[in-house]
Amino acid sequence: MKLSIIVPVYNSEKFLSKSIENLISQGLADGDFEIIIVDDGSTDGSAAIAMRYQIKHSCIRIINKINGGVGSARNAGLDIAKGKYIYFIDPDDFMVDKVLSSLLTLIEANKLDILTFNSEIISELSMNKGSNKTINHQIALSPITNGRDYLATQEYQNECWWYIVDASFLRKSNVRFINGRWMEDAIFTAQLFLRANKMAHSSIVAHKHLIVDGSAMTSKEKTHYVQVIKDNYNAAIVFDEIIDSLEINSVNRDCIDRLKTRQQSFVFFMMVRILKSSISLKEIRSMLTGLEQIGAYPLNAFISRDYNKLSYRLLVKVFNQKWLYLLIFKFCNPVLRRVYS
Repeated sequence: MKLSIIVPVYNSEKFLSKSIENLISQGLADGDFEIIIVDDGSTDGSAAIAMRYQIKHSCIRIINKINGGVGSARNAGLDIAKGKYIYFIDPDDFMVDKVLSSLLTLIEANKLDILTFNSEIISELSMNKGSNKTINHQIALSPITNGRDYLATQEYQNECWWYIVDASFLRKSNVRFINGRWMEDAIFTAQLFLRANKMAHSSIVAHKHLIVDGSAMTSKEKTHYVQVIKDNYNAAIVFDEIIDSLEINSVNRDCIDRLKTRQQSFVFFMMVRILKSSISLKEIRSMLTGLEQIGAYPLNAFISRDYNKLSYRLLVKVFNQKWLYLLIFKFCNPVLRRVYS
């Protein structure tokens, strides 16, 4: 079997049928692929939808598990995957028509550990207008490089749905998703890329990421919102361990700088979210102190080719003055919480 497609599902009934149809119609031969749907304790009709498709299509396998978060769902799918290659996709995202066979040809022909490709953000409106169509899949490959040089030179995303990975390499790497936390894919992607010996990028826009109101990363429910903040903090802490291990081994300096920038991006966006959150001043001081101790705050590596907007530059000047940031939080937080609730 060539490809295992792992789809973590939690209360995804609105888009799940379209997602499955999109994957089934990719033009892959029967027996060459499997779709592993991991139902992570859904309370809507997601499980029933998956079962209806499983009855009709032998390529579909279903795991039903107690809710443990998207990371644990992906790990569960990986544990039973049979494919030579692994691809993770969310149930409200889509692949361009017939693109998976072209991507498999590229990764196989070049014996890559990881093949990356471009992703495009779409709305429900553009999705309904058939934005997953494409004409040309014959896209040249970038020069093949190792993962550390890739991170040093290429723009990269935190998420795991913009690359296909060799299953044997993935298992030998021992990289797993962290259970029960957001930002788990940012940690997974960085750790996995750093272990790759052969990577390349295809410029084809193969994946469509659908922005959905009320999704995990856009939800403003108070408890969830605070948890995302704390998980951004945790990601920054984990990245410190990753960066320290690279510095010991005297790795490509540009790679280390890129990872420090990404680490501080977690801190920057955490600080933006904090201004609209119910977190206490005491907790904020504690988090900033912890980030100071590992060199992730003040934000001296955030402004870069990846993050260079004028708004970022202005906010960093404010955020780096801890007394000023805390003062702004104290007086603006009550208003911002009402506006964004």
